[in-house]
Amino acid sequence: MGKILDPKCKMCRRAGEKLMLKGDRCLTQKCAIIKRNYPPGFHGTKGKKRLSDYGTQLYEKQKAKRTYGLLEKQFRLTYENAKKIKGDTGKNLMMLLEMRLDNAVFRTGLAASRALARQLVNHGHFTVNGKKVNIPSFQLKPGDLITVKISSRRNKHFKDLGDKYKQYVPPSWMTVEPKELSVKILHQPIEIDIPANISPQAIVEFYSR
Repeated sequence: MGKILDPKCKMCRRAGEKLMLKGDRCLTQKCAIIKRNYPPGFHGTKGKKRLSDYGTQLYEKQKAKRTYGLLEKQFRLTYENAKKIKGDTGKNLMMLLEMRLDNAVFRTGLAASRALARQLVNHGHFTVNGKKVNIPSFQLKPGDLITVKISSRRNKHFKDLGDKYKQYVPPSWMTVEPKELSVKILHQPIEIDIPANISPQAIVEFYSR
């Protein structure tokens, strides 16, 4: 399985905004965007150049790809699957990205970052409808129940959640049961549930050129 080895802080600096790639660290004063809010590289401090239409489209595609932790081939395949679904391709793309198992684990506070969520899923800590699933890209459906395995609840990642998880407010398309460490998918994400910092239309335009 391919892995993204690029430094996470540099990816945020290149995007010019927090992509929350390091979880709780991104909320502290150690965040690279706070300490060095300019693109990495020799010419970074000279400011951001004005982008062409193509540059803007590429920027949005790269930002979405890095936010969800996908390689180029994985992201392009997700886009091709979105094209096959009836309706707006951009919205379908974001829906497929949001309905990934690793993203759902992150969105509900069971992991501090998508990278950690992907690792926890790979290690087999979760079940979906009672069956172990260790595929981060697993596509969830309305009605699915994600649960932390009983044998995994002693793991430090879940043992220390405590009150933090009880106070976590998940997106509207899922509900959380803190005592059971479970998540139920209520419906597909709607427009207000999609990250506002990503432009799906620009991504569609990039792949359609």
